[in-house]
Amino acid sequence: MIAPALRLELRRSRALVGGLVLVVVGYGGFMAAFYPTLAKNTAALDEYLKILPREFLVAFGMEGSLADPGVFFTTYVGSWLWPIVAAIAAIVLATRVSAADTDRGWIELPLATPLSRTRYLLIAIAVQAIALALLAVAAVAAVVGVGAISGAGFDAGRFFLVTPLAFAFACTIAAVTTLLGVVTMSRGAASGAVAGGLIAMYLLDIVAKIEPSLDALGALSAFRYFRPTPIIDRGEFPFGDLALFSVVAVAAWAASLWAFRRRDLIA
Repeated sequence: MIAPALRLELRRSRALVGGLVLVVVGYGGFMAAFYPTLAKNTAALDEYLKILPREFLVAFGMEGSLADPGVFFTTYVGSWLWPIVAAIAAIVLATRVSAADTDRGWIELPLATPLSRTRYLLIAIAVQAIALALLAVAAVAAVVGVGAISGAGFDAGRFFLVTPLAFAFACTIAAVTTLLGVVTMSRGAASGAVAGGLIAMYLLDIVAKIEPSLDALGALSAFRYFRPTPIIDRGEFPFGDLALFSVVAVAAWAASLWAFRRRDLIA
């Protein structure tokens, strides 16, 4: 039963994942093609950035020259594109097999088979991980691939080091959403809580950067631990941040499995 259920979940996810892959590949590729122009006009860009408010630059990760590969990737991909794409994929996939399927009555069908609740949700979690891994690779590969064609001179090895951190960041969102979906059995409540939490953490990160006296607030934000710039520019891989995301994701998914096995699914 496991293999058919896995194939079914993958089929149910293909439209969403395929659409998001096109988004990250199209946008990332376009920005990578534009990078050589940024690099050739570094002086003009730096002068332009000087007239913008510091708060605006911090909000979009423009802490340095846009001609710098790490700052470029963080600004155009890591600061907002990847968090949005990861959140969309995580929220839709993580709330489907619990809240959405229960609300539609679909969940009665798979649970009427010999497949246990735990294995059913575990399959859904596996599909979440597969989808998010594919999206993370696509987001980086698009920038690296088009960058190579356009002569951007990106260090492919360092760029791809961002992939596991981006994947772990997305898995954390998916795991927490899965847990909230199981607990609330409401796609709207779980989605709203996660989306609101991400916005709040993004704002906390910005406030902490702008006001040094409030730096401690940044520790409460997941965005503090997702920093592509040092990875790309200096090859410094944040093993601690990766471990933090991994622990939170595994713990939230484990709690989801435990809660789903005991959850009353009768409306």
